[in-house]
Amino acid sequence: MDYSDPKSFTVWLARAIAYLAYAYLLICEFVLVQGFFLKLLGADPSASYTQWAYRSLDRVMEPFRGIFTPVELNGDAVLDTSILFAMLIYAIVALLIRTLLDWLTFRLTKIEAEREIQMADLAAARAAGTSLPPAAPPPQAPGRP
Repeated sequence: MDYSDPKSFTVWLARAIAYLAYAYLLICEFVLVQGFFLKLLGADPSASYTQWAYRSLDRVMEPFRGIFTPVELNGDAVLDTSILFAMLIYAIVALLIRTLLDWLTFRLTKIEAEREIQMADLAAARAAGTSLPPAAPPPQAPGRP
């Protein structure tokens, strides 16, 4: 991969950032799922793993806190619908980022293929001892000189 081409580097960098955001969203989904089931099953809040899970859940749930009222089932078991809503929103954002990743990967592949074709044409022209014809000018809009 040649990163000297600014277009290629920009697409590669955007793809790397999108992968980081996608990984973060997947981790958030994991934290939400485990927190949802710990609350639903009434996990002991004094256990160290449960404390860690609830602290992580609090960070991920910050934008969604208080949207819906939790439903107390029995004893310590709680059905927290805000967590379900957060899971849905994070999943939608993850799907959008995944679509962006697919598009960026397609774009990068297209840029690399065009570069390989140009290099092959240049190599063939050099082997034949001729120079490449000048590139055709871009098409003009109708009615414009």
